Amino acid sequence: MSMACISLLTDFGLSDEYAGVMKAVVATINPQARVIDITHQIAPQDIVQAAFVLKAAYRYFPPGTVHLAVVDPGVGTGRQIVAARAGDYFFLGPDNGVLWPSIEATGEKDPQIVTVTNPAFFLANVGNTFHGRDIFAPVAAHLTLGVKLGQLGAPTEFSRIIRPAGCVPRRMEDGRLQGTVVGIDRFGNVITNIRRSDLAALAGGDKWDDLEVSVGHWRLKGLQETYAAVPAGDPLALIGSRDTLELAVNRGNAAETMGVGRGMPVIVSPGGSGKD
Repeated sequence: MSMACISLLTDFGLSDEYAGVMKAVVATINPQARVIDITHQIAPQDIVQAAFVLKAAYRYFPPGTVHLAVVDPGVGTGRQIVAARAGDYFFLGPDNGVLWPSIEATGEKDPQIVTVTNPAFFLANVGNTFHGRDIFAPVAAHLTLGVKLGQLGAPTEFSRIIRPAGCVPRRMEDGRLQGTVVGIDRFGNVITNIRRSDLAALAGGDKWDDLEVSVGHWRLKGLQETYAAVPAGDPLALIGSRDTLELAVNRGNAAETMGVGRGMPVIVSPGGSGKD
């Protein structure tokens, strides 16, 4: 397993040494491990954004990949660290919700999960502010060398790890579906947590021309197939590459045009188009 892959997702950005130092720690322990960056541009401390980016990416990596997510506003506190094996992958990160959607998405009925406590797999002299360097990177590297989860700490249940707020949409009493904006990509596309399967259940199939998507004062009728299905500058709703509902503006920035930010509610009803 020495040639295994580690994916790396953090909120460290690119202006400091943090991500590079984590890669150096991995290379010191297992020089043959491949480290692939998912992104280091998660908004600082944005656990929900990180959770959904990891969920969107994990399945495209080779089987056996160790997915390492370090978005950790509780670093140095009593928050736990968890490592899991679910489906074909390992997941490692703080127990703050960042791993839950990905583990759930694997469909593994009984994932193996442990709380990581064994200092034999940490760097010496662990500090309170950079567990990415001192704990997460070395543990990930040891996993690529074949260390078993049981060697890292005591087992725990999936039901006991933290589930992030707003990870799944909910059906309202009137039958409409309420989801949440979980991210804005660099094009200004508004990404929600509403899955294709949620829309199919709401519409009773895959005919979505009558669905109405509401966010803020905007209402969009029906779902389009492509960004270019409407004139340049017009807003639209469609299923994006994450297989979730996305709001966009053809050749424009939906977040700016529509005044939408992360955490805003998005309502879908079986239902004109325009602005109130």
